[in-house]
Amino acid sequence: MANVLLMAQRRHKLSAAQRKTALEKLAAMQFTVDDAAAGSAFHQISELAEKYGLTVYDAAYLEIALRRKMSLASRDVALRSAGKRCGLKLL
Repeated sequence: MANVLLMAQRRHKLSAAQRKTALEKLAAMQFTVDDAAAGSAFHQISELAEKYGLTVYDAAYLEIALRRKMSLASRDVALRSAGKRCGLKLL
């Protein structure tokens, strides 16, 4: 999220103050850490990235959605295509 916010600021989609406010709100949230993904990064995620032409970063989202049987929410065309090919529900 921090990278997305920084890229939005660099593209003049939001101000530095808006980015900092968003970071503060994110820091106040309670997130669940998916420790299982770290163990599969060099194997399953890399394989998904290669198979579907994704970055490893995007393939991590795909792997989590597949493993947890969740819907996939993304505006990335390649990631959406891979999710569809894997039978995931797309939001």
